Amino acid sequence: MAAFGRDLGDGYTLTLRDLTTVDQVLELVRANLGRLRAAEPWAWDPQDRETIGLHTERLLGQFAMDRALPCVIRSDDRIVGVASLTFDPYLGQASLGYWVDAGHEGRGVAGRAAGVLVEVARARGTARLEIRTGVDNVRSRALAERLGFAHEGTLRGALPLGPVRADVAVYGLLL
Repeated sequence: MAAFGRDLGDGYTLTLRDLTTVDQVLELVRANLGRLRAAEPWAWDPQDRETIGLHTERLLGQFAMDRALPCVIRSDDRIVGVASLTFDPYLGQASLGYWVDAGHEGRGVAGRAAGVLVEVARARGTARLEIRTGVDNVRSRALAERLGFAHEGTLRGALPLGPVRADVAVYGLLL
């Protein structure tokens, strides 16, 4: 497995997520669980070491097959966020996802990490990149637009968030 890492400036780095990140990712998820449940269906699942470990192993399996690039965002040596690409080689496209700790929002770090991943997708020859986010997730929608993504439409009730279903804004970028 090839190493991956990029300097994001201001003490932040983007590195490959691996099994050594499980405990810090779990701590970060638990610290942000309320916010994550407003935006991420997986946040409604049990958040324990086994669940995060199995998810990380699955992501690393996808990475080994060149189907994903799962990363963590670090501030010095502490994990403060997650960013990833998931590739669909059949369609020649990829999905981009990201989130950061509440204490690190507004510093541009999610945008810098997402920008690096856009360039990785471009360098791979990916034709299309997509971001899906809840219509109420104003920060994520604004980031998609700053990165040059176009709002392509809204999927009604497509995002299960615990007991409710939210609408999803779909953003696309042709590379």
